[in-house]
Amino acid sequence: MSAAPRVKIPDKAAKDEIVDVRTFITHAMESGLRKDEAGQSIARRIINRFEASFDGRPVFSATIEPAVAANPFIRFAMRATASGDLICTWHEEGGNSWTAMAHLEVT
Repeated sequence: MSAAPRVKIPDKAAKDEIVDVRTFITHAMESGLRKDEAGQSIARRIINRFEASFDGRPVFSATIEPAVAANPFIRFAMRATASGDLICTWHEEGGNSWTAMAHLEVT
């Protein structure tokens, strides 16, 4: 149901530059309120938490509520202090999670 998530950041940044981070995941975000063709309730499946860390240090997190549309796009800014890896993780109710990584080179 979900495709590989994407994270987009610049390849390079100057030290202490503020960089724009854009993330996206394809996910149906089923609310649990709809019924299938047989009249049975479709199980609730939403991404309810997003976390981003840079070289093991948290830089951004969000709690996502059921009213968020399918295929959530999350955008935030962070300061480029050193070269490293940005790891973003989307958590779904029920225990599934997806992770994507992007490398930032600081000059």
